[in-house]
Amino acid sequence: MDKNQIAENIREFITTNFIFEEAVQLETDQSLLETGVVDSTGILELVNYLEETYSIAVDDEELIPDNLDSVNKIAAYVGQKITAS
Repeated sequence: MDKNQIAENIREFITTNFIFEEAVQLETDQSLLETGVVDSTGILELVNYLEETYSIAVDDEELIPDNLDSVNKIAAYVGQKITAS
């Protein structure tokens, strides 16, 4: 699975579970935390989705904005985890 497909899957998950206004468009580089799209509880839901969907383990020290604060960052992180496993 390539990074673009991963990004599209993640965008769909976030849009379905966290964005309740149809007019809101989620940009792939948009900060999920700064814009309030995802809060701390949402991050836990997102991590659960990533672990189940991609059969990866997200370690506590990896719960940082560099890995989880935008669709592109999440897709890159998941790609790295899949490659490493």
